Amino acid sequence: MSLISVAHAAGAGAPAGGGFEMLIMLAVFAVIFYFMIYRPQSKRVKEHKNLMASMSKGDEVLTSGGLVGKITKIAEDNDFISIELNQNNEVVIKKDFVTAVLPKGTLKSL
Repeated sequence: MSLISVAHAAGAGAPAGGGFEMLIMLAVFAVIFYFMIYRPQSKRVKEHKNLMASMSKGDEVLTSGGLVGKITKIAEDNDFISIELNQNNEVVIKKDFVTAVLPKGTLKSL
């Protein structure tokens, strides 16, 4: 028996109803996408918005660039804050770049 005749015998035809199975697979992938990617990401965005809303003057923060400092001024009309890195240096950044509000006294322990 040759390999070609075995290949012809195996390719008899696709089973009927393949479209319905494809729809079920797409639905399963959509559910997996929602629970593993979309839902956790939207949760992180919501937590970050709450963090930005809860910041106040005097809070010690960590930025996404790695800077650690104390908030000295928050501009209400735009999304910028002033952060004092030490007594001589102060920087202005967007609120979006704050990744964490640190516990009080963190700067003194560094």
